[in-house]
Amino acid sequence: MKRWLRFAALLLVGGAGLWVWSARQALHDFPDILPAYSAKEYCSCRFVMGFDAAYCRRYVEQYLPLASLEEDTARQSVSAQGLGRRQQAAVQGAGEGCRLLP
Repeated sequence: MKRWLRFAALLLVGGAGLWVWSARQALHDFPDILPAYSAKEYCSCRFVMGFDAAYCRRYVEQYLPLASLEEDTARQSVSAQGLGRRQQAAVQGAGEGCRLLP
């Protein structure tokens, strides 16, 4: 019985290791998703749709918490930080909406 449990545990750990190895790029990219999504959605809500800042902040933060969310009204841009990463989005022009900045 002990041999079978050891084999099952080894198989489980090996399978998890293979999955992590195969998904390494997606796992590496994941921390960028939260601030990128938040910056772009807040920018669209605030500057394209024209909603007030409090509504857009609640809308964006209802999904995942952020470390910071900063708005530059003059430049119509937003900076969001979460999971140790920072992303920015800005309005591109009339009819174009918001876009992530490099």
